[in-house]
Amino acid sequence: MKAPYYIELLGRGGDVLQRQRFDTLPIRLGRAYDNDLILDDAHTGAHHAVIEADEHGAPVLRDLGSRNGSIRDGKRVASVALDGNAVVRLGHTRVRLRGADFAVAPELADTTMHGWEGAAPALVGLLLIGLFAGLENWLADIDALQPIRYLLVVVSGLGVGLAWSGGWALANRLFGTHARLGRHLFILGAGLFAVGAWRVLSDVLAFAFSAEWLTRYGNVATIALVCGMLFFHLWTIKPHYPRRFAVSCAILLLAGAGLNLMTNVQSTGRAADELYMSVLLPPALRQSPDHSVADFMAGATRLKAEADAARTRASKDNDEGDDEDEEGDAGGE
Repeated sequence: MKAPYYIELLGRGGDVLQRQRFDTLPIRLGRAYDNDLILDDAHTGAHHAVIEADEHGAPVLRDLGSRNGSIRDGKRVASVALDGNAVVRLGHTRVRLRGADFAVAPELADTTMHGWEGAAPALVGLLLIGLFAGLENWLADIDALQPIRYLLVVVSGLGVGLAWSGGWALANRLFGTHARLGRHLFILGAGLFAVGAWRVLSDVLAFAFSAEWLTRYGNVATIALVCGMLFFHLWTIKPHYPRRFAVSCAILLLAGAGLNLMTNVQSTGRAADELYMSVLLPPALRQSPDHSVADFMAGATRLKAEADAARTRASKDNDEGDDEDEEGDAGGE
């Protein structure tokens, strides 16, 4: 390692918070003002450690008998060789030393899409949010058309969307470089549009081709789309960690889908969101072959037999329970 030397103070995620140059060794570290690098950390000693050269001229960090010690890979050490990648924790401060000859990683490809910023994505996002709110209300509306009600729904949707995107923009400003409110509005609008398109498309396909699983497990797909939206929010804030965010969102998807299926089992006894396909659309959309009346009656007969068997089992269980209660009362007398 060649001089000059650079001491880097790191955050928990490995980001460099501060970098200071030193031309020679040794370098003293601690809270006292006579140190070469003053640490603003109440958990470090007044003279916590020193970085000096060993017999071969390589830099080594040596603890000076501090109360909380110097930690390397979770273990307290008296000294540790500094090779440019070694991170040592002094109190709550993470320290790394690199020389002027340290080889940096290749330049990263720019994934921040600087051209898709500002008013354009913001307007598109607001349009998609308003469209989603209006269409959702229209699909669920059974009353006479009242424009003022639709206007209130759209305005409310836009307000919630601005609040949601504003929160992400604040996080982007704190942990990134710029707020990028327009990008976050577009991500939210595109995500809501995908959720609405999935609901309509799944209903049509389920009705047309008798693919009932599309509606019975539609909430799982909705959760997946929401997790995808969260991934793009996080990726906008920190574009250098896509794999980390993808794993986190995948875990969130598994947890959300699992909770949804368990809730269905607890409430209805089945994992599906609904017991039967409740979507009714114009018959012209049907593409599956029609079933005969005989097939329908055969299915009804099987269903009746299953219902009778379930009723019989329930009746026997109740009778056995009553008998046990009567025996218990008799024994008590």
